[in-house]
Amino acid sequence: MNKTVKVIDLGTKDFKDTWDYQEQLFKDIVDSKIRNRRESLDLPTDNYFLFVEHPHVYTLGKSGAISNLLLSEKQLTQKGATFYKINRGGDITYHGPGQIVGYPILDLDNFFTDIHKYLRFLEEMIILTLAEYGLKSERSPGETGVWLDVGTPFARKICAMGVRASRWVTMHGFALNVNADLGYFDNIIPCGIRGKAVTSLNVELGMDKVDEAEVKEKLIKHFKVLFEADFK
Repeated sequence: MNKTVKVIDLGTKDFKDTWDYQEQLFKDIVDSKIRNRRESLDLPTDNYFLFVEHPHVYTLGKSGAISNLLLSEKQLTQKGATFYKINRGGDITYHGPGQIVGYPILDLDNFFTDIHKYLRFLEEMIILTLAEYGLKSERSPGETGVWLDVGTPFARKICAMGVRASRWVTMHGFALNVNADLGYFDNIIPCGIRGKAVTSLNVELGMDKVDEAEVKEKLIKHFKVLFEADFK
């Protein structure tokens, strides 16, 4: 059992290039597990936590509806954005500058084999991080992700989540709005949920810009405790 997680900050990177990189890491872990089982080996499997910031892009999960994208192909080009149908769960979401995207690529056999618990732990990592900035965030029943003012007319989402798992290996992850341009969310029905607003950490704090490196440090700190992980 290997609970060491390698953190890799990719900086700003194209979504498709990052997706391909995720897929390669994911495949390597799955192949290792298959080999262990086939050859009765017990070789350790790797775990990764990728940080990245994407140029403007909209992604649609397997269960999503294309009608939730409110732009034509021409309008996407005009806004400097791209669009991909991808293999995670969930509906449509936006990634762009000022947003911290995290892709944990873990062999859950190293931690616990429970996808529901995995998602709740990712949400808890965000909730604990936001609490350090004085914000009370929480889960919204039936809606994966992290929200503010749940159950009120002012409910707004600050972090979206969507994951894929196979053979207990995870990919994709979360997108936390830190200094995001919220105008780009107006071009979709975020996560397929009508009538709910989206927010960003800098907006909630009344700041022009929040230190993203500091936010990443807090996220890793809480991930480490929740998953009882080591980092390198």
